Amino acid sequence: MGSYIARRLVLMLPTIIGITLMVFCLLALSPGGIGAGLRVSGGQMESSKAALLEAYLEDRYGLKDPVVVQYVRWLGRISPIKFGRRDQFKDGGDLVRAPRAVKVPVLAGTAWNPWVPLDASAEVAAAAASDPAPGAEAGTPELRTAFNGVARDYAKARAEYLVAGREMERLLGRYAVEAGFPTLVAPDGEVDVDGVAALTPDRSLGSFQAVEVAAQVLDAKWVACERYRAQADSIFARFPYQEAGVPILPGVVHLASPDLGTAFSKGRPVADLILDALPVTLLLNAIAIPIIYLIAVPTGILAAARRGKWFDTLSGATFVAMWSIPTVWAGVLMIGYLADKKFLGWFPVAGLHAKNADSMPFLPSWAGGSFEMGYVLDTLWHIALPVACLAYGGFAVLAKQTRAAMLDNANMDFVRTAKAKGVPSRDVQIYHIFRNSLLPLITMFVAIFPAMLAGSLIVEKIFSVPGMGSLMLEAINLRDRELILANTFMVGMVNLLALLLADILYAFADPRVSFD
Repeated sequence: MGSYIARRLVLMLPTIIGITLMVFCLLALSPGGIGAGLRVSGGQMESSKAALLEAYLEDRYGLKDPVVVQYVRWLGRISPIKFGRRDQFKDGGDLVRAPRAVKVPVLAGTAWNPWVPLDASAEVAAAAASDPAPGAEAGTPELRTAFNGVARDYAKARAEYLVAGREMERLLGRYAVEAGFPTLVAPDGEVDVDGVAALTPDRSLGSFQAVEVAAQVLDAKWVACERYRAQADSIFARFPYQEAGVPILPGVVHLASPDLGTAFSKGRPVADLILDALPVTLLLNAIAIPIIYLIAVPTGILAAARRGKWFDTLSGATFVAMWSIPTVWAGVLMIGYLADKKFLGWFPVAGLHAKNADSMPFLPSWAGGSFEMGYVLDTLWHIALPVACLAYGGFAVLAKQTRAAMLDNANMDFVRTAKAKGVPSRDVQIYHIFRNSLLPLITMFVAIFPAMLAGSLIVEKIFSVPGMGSLMLEAINLRDRELILANTFMVGMVNLLALLLADILYAFADPRVSFD
């Protein structure tokens, strides 16, 4: 068993890489690519905020790099095995990384802009040698304050550099059109910079003068970026914060927690958002799934024992009828009749808690002669309709599967032998037939389990439940690539682990199954 589990774990790596690569390529090759998050809800973000986001995406993916390179960089972020310098982390857990160098200015060192970035090396080296916190030791507040100040200056300078770079590309597009090369500008406004650089600059055109001025501004912005970066890198090497991870080969390979990135639509780490939404989805499904099994499995057993009788016919018809009702319709009917004050009004319309839930006692109680619901009972009251909406559709599938598995095993030789020995009918049904019918039920449970983490999108949306389904839908609407990729990775891993769990449970449920 141990060797089988080890082989399966190893084979999970190429599988999860294939899953995430396919989704990553779909996102990267869609209109706007990974950088499509620079536009939210169809509107242009504030210029400075868009520039900071572009800097973040450039560090994490490399917006101008090929898709495969972008994927490898993202994979390196989420992998627990990391290469190069170790990150550092603040007391709150936020990661602090060594500042990355920005790319050299567009057209630098060409006939368009003969300025060579190496000309500024002396100024950059002088900035790196300067010490804004002389004598400050590693981890001291003085060194942290100095690093944070320089890091803010670098982020601001880099944002200004990116804004100047976009202006430069816009002017290059105008030049290409004026020079008679409109094909160098894509319909979406993207400029083929390499194609423009290959042209012989025509200094007589008015647009060239604007390009020349923009190039000088861009060069100055690049020098400012490199100056602040060199200074921040020098302080980072003195360890203002505690290093993250565990070194394997110091400076080369280390182990660290996966970095799922920051959701730009929320301004929060993706891991924090998932940790907030995941318990809600788990709560709904942890209640709904046992209800499904507690009702469907006994019903399937009784239907098999009473095959062709009224109970078998009635239960089967009832569950199939429930399964045929669309979840959207069922949810709307529940809200309209069971929650609406104009009708029964028995349940809340939306949410997980009442407005005053924080002031409630944890358990129900009697206070001053009146009953107070308490936090736990209030939560159960709010999730009653979402749980019912999740559960009703699963009765038919599981009950029918249990019935079919029981009937398949009812005519086996070991069942006839048990009956011939005089084993009571109840024991035959439970200990002989049902136990050997567990394999299909295990398969179904393992298929359902990953859906618990992915979230029940329709139910959570109808009842305004802030779970994983709602989080994923919001990420898709806002084109938040980080949330989408992190959720894909998480659900993919859970699916693979669930399949491994199914194989292990098969061996426990059926002695005939062995992986030795």
